[in-house]
Amino acid sequence: MKIDTRTNRVEVTEGNLDTYLAEATPASVSLAPADPLRPGSSLTAAKAVELYEDQLASRALDVAARELKKDGRSFYTISSAGHEQNVVLGALLRTDDPCFLHYRSGALMMARARLGGGETPVFDTLLGLTASSEDPASGGRHKVWGSRRLWVPPQTSTIASHIPKAVGAAFALSRARKLGLEVPVSSDAIMVCTFGDASSSHATALTGVNAARYSTRGGQPTPILFVCEDNRIGVSVRKPSGWIRDRFGTMDDVAYFDARGELDEVWDTVEEAIKTCRGGRQPVFLRIDSVRLWGHAGSDLELAYRSWEEIVEIEAEDPLLRNARRLIETGATTPAALQALVADTRARVRAAAEEASTRPKLSTAAQVMEPMAPYEEVEVRGALEGGLDADARAEVFGGRLPEEATSDGRRTMAAHINSALTDAMRTLPEVILFGEDVGKKGGVYGVTAKLQERFGMARVFDTLLDETTILGVAGGSGLLGLLPVPEIQYLAYVHNAIDQLRGEASSLGFFSERQYENPMVVRIPGLAYQKGFGGHFHNENAIGSLREIPGVMIATPARGDDAARLLRGCLAVARSQGRVVTFLEPIALYHERDLFEPGDGAWLSDYPAPTGASEDALLPGEVGVYSEDSTELLIATYANGLRQSLRAARRLEEEHGLKARVLDLRWLAPLPLEAFEAHARDCAGVLVADECRATGAGVADALIAHLAERQYPGRIGSVRSADSFIPLGPAADLVLLSEDQIVDAALELSR
Repeated sequence: MKIDTRTNRVEVTEGNLDTYLAEATPASVSLAPADPLRPGSSLTAAKAVELYEDQLASRALDVAARELKKDGRSFYTISSAGHEQNVVLGALLRTDDPCFLHYRSGALMMARARLGGGETPVFDTLLGLTASSEDPASGGRHKVWGSRRLWVPPQTSTIASHIPKAVGAAFALSRARKLGLEVPVSSDAIMVCTFGDASSSHATALTGVNAARYSTRGGQPTPILFVCEDNRIGVSVRKPSGWIRDRFGTMDDVAYFDARGELDEVWDTVEEAIKTCRGGRQPVFLRIDSVRLWGHAGSDLELAYRSWEEIVEIEAEDPLLRNARRLIETGATTPAALQALVADTRARVRAAAEEASTRPKLSTAAQVMEPMAPYEEVEVRGALEGGLDADARAEVFGGRLPEEATSDGRRTMAAHINSALTDAMRTLPEVILFGEDVGKKGGVYGVTAKLQERFGMARVFDTLLDETTILGVAGGSGLLGLLPVPEIQYLAYVHNAIDQLRGEASSLGFFSERQYENPMVVRIPGLAYQKGFGGHFHNENAIGSLREIPGVMIATPARGDDAARLLRGCLAVARSQGRVVTFLEPIALYHERDLFEPGDGAWLSDYPAPTGASEDALLPGEVGVYSEDSTELLIATYANGLRQSLRAARRLEEEHGLKARVLDLRWLAPLPLEAFEAHARDCAGVLVADECRATGAGVADALIAHLAERQYPGRIGSVRSADSFIPLGPAADLVLLSEDQIVDAALELSR
């Protein structure tokens, strides 16, 4: 074997194709355009040439990306070179089959755009490569495959983290149909999720496949087509021979197809896989045999881990070279025709690249962030109005409305959240509630009791015990128009699946310019002070991992009546603004009755019955204020800290003559900084009582920084829980924020 040792393997690969076409001999018999490429195949000669043109366009785009990168005009060089057989997916799927795509999906997108009509996929891709603000997919925020018209929600997943969301969409499609709800795609659509073989070993990939199998085994139609583009290497890490087949080819509940061989053979296999998925409404795993040309990305030097001999062998399997040979030998086209097509495609892409590189870029921070966190209060308040039907409310509550309850046991925070969920599900048929133990059991703490009985198993249901699946189902359901209310059983459990919020749900609107949204309200029981529980899995007092996610909102109530109003506000924001909202419920306050002394019942409240007016809800920026006439000291706090601070404030006044104003923040993201600062400037000093861990886990640092940066003239202090996991039993009190600490800090600050 003669080894070409030029380092520019792009030039070598293109030269291989050009040389073959220059030397190839036409077939003795030509196929008519409608003739099958092979007897028994549904791929015609004309369609095969069309596919090849789309593959050429994808390849030319990859070349252009690298050429533009040389002088800083392109910013992305992960190419589709070697993966172009996915073009058959683009041609065989319908444009209302939502596609969650791998980053090597160039040929697929070219073919899909051809089906859609009126698209300019080459130029659109180049706008993405050059980070132009005119990029119709993301507005210049990232190079993504995406299109509103073609139902391709932009993905930035590099570790298959989009798979649980795709499974969630497949689940939601059949669930919405069962509930009689309209969805934006056809009832027989399928979800398609493509990914690389390296990503198939990631936890999120395995979770997604497992969830699809679980759903199918439970009798739930889950029409998802998993597509693994197998090039047998991840960056530089190789996999054992046959790994994908052996790992995924023998699973129950998932049909397996292996697309390999010539273009027409791949076409036929993919066609059968799609037919099986669509007709059977079942999960299908499709492996597409691929090669990876030119390394992982432009900066990847393959010679560090591959020999010249291996590189050359792989280049010989170039699908463009192989398909050209197949088209010519079958008589579908001639060498001269392909030469002309290659030259024309390359020239067309080069010209488009020059033009795209001149198009405008994002130029301000405001432009970059514009789609990330929309909030129009007028729209939110509008979403809260109406929907009141007294007779329907009475019926769903069994004839006894919660605001008419006389038993104190039904007027705790847990009871009010249950009532607010009931009212929401009665009013909004698109709301579905799910998680671990939320159905028949009614939740670990009884918060979702009787909801399944009231609204049925189609709307209130238990999931498998996996947080990634829960949040993936939420993401996919929101994408299809439902309003999911998933429960993560404990705050610490969200860490197992945080990327479904951070990398998937919260980023969708940002990277699609709000063309796609996946609204949700994630209920998370959490925080500390639970008697009898130890360990960070049940007593977790850190919200830093949620607060750091751009655009994610966090609301946390301290009182039952506030909990009902806050939950209504969260649902209205999610529904009208397409936002991801987390509703953090302090477990220790679920069933708390008393405030100052045992038996005083001062922490109970009447249920704030909905009247159909926007005032029935608490929206971002709306805080709670106690002893507003006090000007000596402001204590800013939230959740368990509110109850502690009110107790501390009474002691400060009775024992030390110091009268404090107490502010319940209610919203931890975005923080109500305007209201906080206004109350702070009314007072001589500010103390932040933060029940979360001291370092980066709560909100004290952000509140204090806000005042300091605005030259607040008074004294500022904070008291927080220790940087420690929470132990079992009474030892927990040694590391958690206490009433005594608030009192001592207030006195020190006021000296």
